[in-house]
Amino acid sequence: MKHTVLFYLLVFSSSIIWSQDFTITGNVKDASLKDPLPGVNVIVKSTINGTTTDFDGNFKISGVNSGDTLIFSYLGFVTKELYIEDNSPLQIIMQDDISVLDEVVVVGYGTSTKKELTGAVTVVGSESIEDLNPTQIDQALQGQVAGVQITTDSGSPGAASNIRIRGISTNGDNRPLILVDGNVIEDLSVVNPGDIESMNILKDATAGIYGVRAANGVILITTKTGKKNTELKFNYDVYGGFQEASRKIPVLNATEYGLLINEAYAATGSELPYTNLSVLGEGTDWQDQVFQKAAVVNHNLSVSGGTEKSTYSFGSSLLTQNGIVGGPKANFRRFTSRVNFNTEILDNLKLTTNAIYMGTNRKTLSENSLGSVLFNALNNAPTFAIRDVSGAYTLSEGLGNEVINPLAQVENTYNKNDVSKISGKIALNYSFLNDFTLESSYQFNYSEVKIKDFKPTVFYGSGKVFNVDRNTIKEEKNIYKDYTFDTFLNYNKDIGENNNVKATLGMSVFRTRGQLASLSGFDIAGNDFQNANISNASDVVDNFRNGGDKFDARLLSYFTRLQFNHKGKYLLSGIIRRDGSTAFGPNNRFGYFPSGSLGWIISDEKFLENSKLISFLKLRGSYGIVGNDRIEANAYRSVLSGEGTYVFNNILTFGSAVGILSNPEIKWEEQKTLDVGLDIKLFNNSVDITADYFKKRTEDLLVQPSVSGILGASAPGSQSPVVNAGTVENEGIEFAIGYHSNPSEDFSFNINYNVTFLENKVVSVNNGLGFISGGSFGVGQEPPSRMEDGKPLGYFYGLQTDGIFQNQAEVDAHATQTNAAPGDLKFIDTNNDGVIDTDDRTDIGSPIPDATMGVNFSFNYKQWDFSTYAFASIGNEIVRDYERNQQLVNRSIYTLNRWTGEGSTNTYPRVTRGATSNTNFSNFYVEDGSFVRLQNIQLGYSLSTKTLEQIGIDKLRFYVSANNVFTLTKYKGYDPSASSGDPIGAGIDNGFYPVPRTYLLGLNLKF
Repeated sequence: MKHTVLFYLLVFSSSIIWSQDFTITGNVKDASLKDPLPGVNVIVKSTINGTTTDFDGNFKISGVNSGDTLIFSYLGFVTKELYIEDNSPLQIIMQDDISVLDEVVVVGYGTSTKKELTGAVTVVGSESIEDLNPTQIDQALQGQVAGVQITTDSGSPGAASNIRIRGISTNGDNRPLILVDGNVIEDLSVVNPGDIESMNILKDATAGIYGVRAANGVILITTKTGKKNTELKFNYDVYGGFQEASRKIPVLNATEYGLLINEAYAATGSELPYTNLSVLGEGTDWQDQVFQKAAVVNHNLSVSGGTEKSTYSFGSSLLTQNGIVGGPKANFRRFTSRVNFNTEILDNLKLTTNAIYMGTNRKTLSENSLGSVLFNALNNAPTFAIRDVSGAYTLSEGLGNEVINPLAQVENTYNKNDVSKISGKIALNYSFLNDFTLESSYQFNYSEVKIKDFKPTVFYGSGKVFNVDRNTIKEEKNIYKDYTFDTFLNYNKDIGENNNVKATLGMSVFRTRGQLASLSGFDIAGNDFQNANISNASDVVDNFRNGGDKFDARLLSYFTRLQFNHKGKYLLSGIIRRDGSTAFGPNNRFGYFPSGSLGWIISDEKFLENSKLISFLKLRGSYGIVGNDRIEANAYRSVLSGEGTYVFNNILTFGSAVGILSNPEIKWEEQKTLDVGLDIKLFNNSVDITADYFKKRTEDLLVQPSVSGILGASAPGSQSPVVNAGTVENEGIEFAIGYHSNPSEDFSFNINYNVTFLENKVVSVNNGLGFISGGSFGVGQEPPSRMEDGKPLGYFYGLQTDGIFQNQAEVDAHATQTNAAPGDLKFIDTNNDGVIDTDDRTDIGSPIPDATMGVNFSFNYKQWDFSTYAFASIGNEIVRDYERNQQLVNRSIYTLNRWTGEGSTNTYPRVTRGATSNTNFSNFYVEDGSFVRLQNIQLGYSLSTKTLEQIGIDKLRFYVSANNVFTLTKYKGYDPSASSGDPIGAGIDNGFYPVPRTYLLGLNLKF
């Protein structure tokens, strides 16, 4: 009996202890941004006991028992359940709910949910940008977005990139419209990547709502701002590191150089210049001399917060970057500052304001051209010392007129380019009658560009074209101003239970003006850059003495859009826009540009509503016409911008003459765009697929044909008239697939892949010749690129080779080829007339890739994060034009495999001092430009929540990263990703300044 009573007492006491409740505390954060989440609902499952997190994501909930389950829920995040065993503090990480298709996406003059989008729109979030830490935002688009190709003019600090959305559509300006918080930006290099919250890329006809400036696509950038009901938060990001050349071009050392020079002299029976090769050694490696490690440092500070009715944010950044060629002589410094403020003046009246200041200071060296620093480093003889016995830089004698000592060139380069730009926007949004909103906005840009270029008196060698006998100073100050005024009315009405109608009606006014000033002077005292000012110069000349120092262009537009949604799964949108431009004459000034799109959310149909495989499936299509007016202002009429000179009383007098010849009948260039797309999510949204077929046809291209000099088009400052004379087509397929998984509480990963296949074709060129030439190769040769019917835009036009002449018999049996001898390139007689000449030129390649692709992978494990991505370009060719064909210049290493006798090689010609046709532009100089590049690797570590709480901050993350890690390519030059971006003349490498490899160490701090 005693033992029985004791047993029941023990059971009773244990039950009391087990059922005793306790209080749990914890913190909730966003998995992607690691930010605290305020307002998260925390509830004990199957009870009404709950609470919400505070501003810092902290919560405290009482009355919890061991064995209970806590439920954490928040809009836009996956609901999370956690089994409770004891009262230990909790750290909750909530994942973005990628199945939420109601995420708002900014589109033209309004917003839409992802689910309702009927156009081809790609969104790039701030997480993708932060993973890369790019110095320029366009680097975050390269390989990340299907259909978007990025090429760079140069890897020098501050150099602009060329952005092409779904191919090259015109022989003119192919830049997309870029809007930062509604502010028009011409160049992404001035935007601080750390300020960006998201980028939306509009790729099809639905971009037509933006009118004429959207013909080449639209990039909408939204900067970071505060959130309502959040306390003041600070975010400081900093990284620093160094850059280095990612590649050197193998050239001959001094001994190899002497050997080949002797061979060339021997081929013509001349006396050998190097009688003792053993004393030459390695010689001077000029690439080693000009390349150097260069520092890069970036600071970014932002502040944000919000009240019940307002949000605000402020940010500033400073980037300093030296060049891997020239160091501080190729420096770039960028300072940006922005402020956003939004408030609800009344319940139905909202004010939105933002302002952005951008200031850049850039110094440059000669690059990407004949006589550039790298061109000279490749061609200067390795037998020359850096300096002579007197300590002066050596003279590059005997190497032709263009090759000079590259170190002397760097030392004697003095220039700076300062840009100050402020952009702002103010908008009022008024809601009334439940279904209507009226918005008016005023946006402006004001920029000043100051350029100073000083050329000191310098002697580089006998006959050099870069010698300066009389020092010169050139100063420019250019002022650019524009404004855009938009007013539009939106209507949003639910009709019954199953229908929704949205309508937009608006107008837009745009004006851009410029005031240009340029003065040149001579004879700066002391030959010193410190004294180099126009005020200290003699014989000052106004470079705009004949006019052309002003421009003024305007646009006036009216637009309307109608959207219809039936049952949330049948979607319809139609747009019509009337644009007027001062680029055209009165008869053709206005054009009408309609577009429409359809969408069908198939996954909402009954036959798929219970599918375990398909989570979401949408079919969409669009077609529309967009106009393009990107030609010189007032190009339809003649203006006095040409140069007229005449001698009066033995005095040369300057006057003005007709510039561009008039054509009042020119009209809008029109782009007709078709897109059919499919959006799919599979396996509970873990797999995301997007596929698009597109076709863009640009008609009535605005071109300037060759005309007779009798008409005055060859006079100084004059130009041929603009005419509508061409058609170009771009057709392709885009495909993107991503997989997202969270196998455990501590581990998640993502992998994404995209590919674009593109075919570009010129349908017609109606300029009287059937083609337009462009680009340059070598010295004194015909332009190597063409725009011609049936060919890709800007294809390479030159001679086709058929190996090497192995013996005299082959030379005698071949068509007549000037100066041909055994060991020379054998050109194909394509027209079979028995003579090799310019009429035998043919299609020998294209700079446009057949396919571009990108892949990125990332994972998070506990406090560690890792990301990497690569991109590729397949099927494009590049012209190798960085070799100066003079007798004594240095040569690339492949010349060691030259022809030395019958059967020795059928690829590389002999070396000789004699005249040959080997230097004529041919496919010998055209190489496969395909490449695969590992662009970024980053590894980061974030401090634990417990540690952060102890030191009183929200986030502290350290990371290391490397950019431009390696490139796999057959191309012999520095960088296969570089291109001038010219529609006719792209892909010609004059010694491109390579994109550097960069190593960074950084931290992200939030408090």
